[in-house]
Amino acid sequence: MGTAGRPSLRVLVADDDATSRRFIGDGLRQFGAEPVLCAHGGSALACARAEVFDLLLLDCRMPGGGALQLLAELRNTHDAASKNTMAVATTADPLLHDDPHLLSAGFCHILIKPCTLNAMLQVLALVSTGHHATSMLDDAAGMASSGDPQTLGALRTLLRQELILLDRELDTLSHDRENLRERLHRLRSSCGFCGAAALSTQTVRLQQQLDRVQSREPDLSCFRNAIHQTVRALTS
Repeated sequence: MGTAGRPSLRVLVADDDATSRRFIGDGLRQFGAEPVLCAHGGSALACARAEVFDLLLLDCRMPGGGALQLLAELRNTHDAASKNTMAVATTADPLLHDDPHLLSAGFCHILIKPCTLNAMLQVLALVSTGHHATSMLDDAAGMASSGDPQTLGALRTLLRQELILLDRELDTLSHDRENLRERLHRLRSSCGFCGAAALSTQTVRLQQQLDRVQSREPDLSCFRNAIHQTVRALTS
């Protein structure tokens, strides 16, 4: 069980490097998550097909298939238990921090190794359902931008209303890139005033996806999940 009796987040960690596996696994346990560690792409795919995970951390280069191959095969397996689970790519190559191929393939984030514990916590915050809800909001950053608690509270109320409306309209907006770009531009500003750093990160990544991948509809799953988690944090 996680903190305060909540169920632990189950995280599949696929990495052929023993040191990385150990560090990431220990870090996840420190935050109350339950990691399942795999050293081979084939075994990771089998686990993801058979078991339900809350998060997939997939290394870009592994024997038996790297992150791109694994996620594609998993998404194409209609009865896979973790077919729709949020996925994060991990890599030791800093040049891949915003790789368009990974982002357009459906990865919501790219975690550069070696990573910090704080970086892992930010990733966990994207998939939390109450486990780390407060990590979605940075009160200090919000106070620095808004100036006082009353203003911050009012701005966060407006942000929550904006996010509920955006969630309803998102599927329609996905077919209207210019309108979606404009909404995302405004949302980034709101995130800054409210200290919603995790949502701001996903907003930037969706903007990058819109700019770089013109031939297909954007993958909204990670962005939508960040909206839901931020609304929960704003409500609590």
